[in-house]
Amino acid sequence: MTFRSRLLITMLSVVILAQVVTAAATLSAIRADIMASGQRDLDVGLSVLREVLDARGQRLRDTVDILTDDFGFKSAVATKDTSTLESVLINHGSRAEADMVLLTDPSGRLLASSHHETGSQLPFKGLWRAAQEGQGSVEVVLQDGIPYQFVLLPVRAPNLIGWAGMGFRLDAELAKEIDALTQLPVSFIGHHLGQDQASYTATSRADLPPEELTQLLSALDGMGSVAELDANADYLTRARLLRRAGEDEAFALIQASRTSLLAPYRNIQWQLLALFAATLTLTALVAAFSAKGISRPLRRLADAARRIGQGERIADLKSGQHGEMRVLADTLMTMQEDIAQREASLLHQSRHDILTDLPNRTSAQHDVQDDIEKGSGFTLLRMAIGDFRRINDTFGYALGDRVLITLSRRLDRLPAPTVQAYRIGGDEFLLRLDAPSCPPGWFEALQDELAEPIDLEGSPIRPRLSFGEVRFPEDGDTPHLLMRRADVALDIARHHHHAHQRYIAGQDERHLRQLTLIRDLHDAVEQHQLTMVYQPKVLATNGDIVQFEALMRWEHPTLGFIPPDEFITLAERSGNIRMLSSWMIETVCAQLHQWQTQGHGLRVAINLSAEDIMDETLTARLKEVLERNGLVPDQLGLEVTESAIIKDPALATRHLEELRGAGMTLAIDDFGTGYSSLAQLKRLPVQELKIDKSFILRLDDSPDDEVIVRSTIELGQNLGLKVVAEGVETEASRTILKGFGCHYLQGYLIARPLPADEVTLWVERYQAQQPPTQGA
Repeated sequence: MTFRSRLLITMLSVVILAQVVTAAATLSAIRADIMASGQRDLDVGLSVLREVLDARGQRLRDTVDILTDDFGFKSAVATKDTSTLESVLINHGSRAEADMVLLTDPSGRLLASSHHETGSQLPFKGLWRAAQEGQGSVEVVLQDGIPYQFVLLPVRAPNLIGWAGMGFRLDAELAKEIDALTQLPVSFIGHHLGQDQASYTATSRADLPPEELTQLLSALDGMGSVAELDANADYLTRARLLRRAGEDEAFALIQASRTSLLAPYRNIQWQLLALFAATLTLTALVAAFSAKGISRPLRRLADAARRIGQGERIADLKSGQHGEMRVLADTLMTMQEDIAQREASLLHQSRHDILTDLPNRTSAQHDVQDDIEKGSGFTLLRMAIGDFRRINDTFGYALGDRVLITLSRRLDRLPAPTVQAYRIGGDEFLLRLDAPSCPPGWFEALQDELAEPIDLEGSPIRPRLSFGEVRFPEDGDTPHLLMRRADVALDIARHHHHAHQRYIAGQDERHLRQLTLIRDLHDAVEQHQLTMVYQPKVLATNGDIVQFEALMRWEHPTLGFIPPDEFITLAERSGNIRMLSSWMIETVCAQLHQWQTQGHGLRVAINLSAEDIMDETLTARLKEVLERNGLVPDQLGLEVTESAIIKDPALATRHLEELRGAGMTLAIDDFGTGYSSLAQLKRLPVQELKIDKSFILRLDDSPDDEVIVRSTIELGQNLGLKVVAEGVETEASRTILKGFGCHYLQGYLIARPLPADEVTLWVERYQAQQPPTQGA
């Protein structure tokens, strides 16, 4: 929902709420006032009813007074002339339009009556008592459930000779008379307690419906003299008790129609509704106009914010803005400047090295691409610091960083044809030269400049640098290709300890081959491209088989046979050597188990790398694999190179002691090619020394090799070690080695490395060919 819509809805909601609350309060007050006015009208109506009844009673009393003062009437009463009395009563009653007349003796026995039997006792006991006490009485009495307003006065001549009474029925005419005065419906009701039907009703207007009358009678039961009734929702009703005699009651009802009372209220409701609709319409128009006026600058600012977010630069947002909008516009402009500065900072950081502030690899690739697009020849020099790790290990990383910073400053100050220097990672830099090749003498001057000693806390360090050079366009036409070939040239320079190496076509094929082999090592394990071959090791004295050495082979699906020295080295460099070692351990132990089930208790030695020796879990893993395959530790020999031990002599010694303690045999492989000291060798828990085959191959025609081999054998014997000569290919070499006291022989003279399925057959043939001996 848009801001404009929300603003419009909010404004209309406030107005509607205010209108509804105001209308509800107003209507409630008006309705309450109207209903209170109706109650007052009912009170007035009851007062008028009482006054009308009082006035009518007085007239009735005057009429009866005239009757009781008449001499003839008194004479008739005194003589008890019944026929005369009845005639006089009827005449007077007719003239007064009375509905009931009667005459009693002083004791209340009827002498004449229009409604009662002569000689009976006066039925209106309450009226009789009141008349005796007050010398006459005017009250409402009930005759056969019909209410009458009745007057009873004494007849004296001069003493009391009787009582004369006359009454008028409370009928519809009277109700209409009172209705005309009050403009309110009036009803007279005669009712017997406990009944749901009236014995008598007289109303000023239409007769009461039966159901309404039933509700009223139920509400009238047990009522006091005056009460307000809610029996009918259509009328306000007030009732006045006129007479209660035993279980008979007479009431006067005055009602006010709720519909009539609320007629003005209904008109006010419609007027308020019309006013509300008009106000709402006007408010909606004003709100829409206001919302449009408020939202228009907000939309303009929102659009500006979106454009700023997309990187577009906005010139000015302040025109036409005031108040808070001006503040918001100023904030957006400030934000735009902050974003621009932050983007510039981030761009600089993304394109520059944090430590040296030189442009980084990303910048180099962009700049090289720009030079390629220009089409002119240029040269790239990829530079690396020799033994930089040793500098970090010796002096610490802080001083190593100082070397990098010092070199970067020197590179950044180089004169033409250098265009730009870059740090592309670790200890490597790149120089971009605006020349198709290095000018004569320039490279030597560069080396002299960069090789100046760097003082590291009083220890001057002269950095040894190597360079790999590529040229555009002859060495490549893309930044990636040029950078890779510069890396290949640098790698060759570092490997051969050269200061400078120009890229030569074809040199990167070796690099690509290495990348391919590293990538395919995982597939080699999973797709069963690796196999193990086994070369026997025998006693020099009698030729008995002592052990087999397990050697790994890789047949690449496209590159064919890969020499072990090549892919083992790549596995160590890429961190995949442990994967290969795990596969080798599992494969060799499974093969030993298979040979064992075939009745051949052979022993096999495997080669471990430096990474394996440093592995804390090696001993536990080897023991678990041996136990799972039902092998004893003595069946598995372990061969490690001198370089693996030199990496961390203390840790390597501790792990070798664990392996020796587990019962496995240990040998130093390729002895004579490493740099281990005799003192270190003496401390190692090994049982064998293996003389590298490079000293054995020309043993019979190289006096120098003969000296080295004889000395090594004597050294091993003095240290209590068995000595193994590998690479034995001639009988002359075997004879010499046997004469020197060499313990074990291994080489093509005994057997080439054998596939696993040929080993047992070879063992059987070899043992059959061996003459019986007494042992070594």
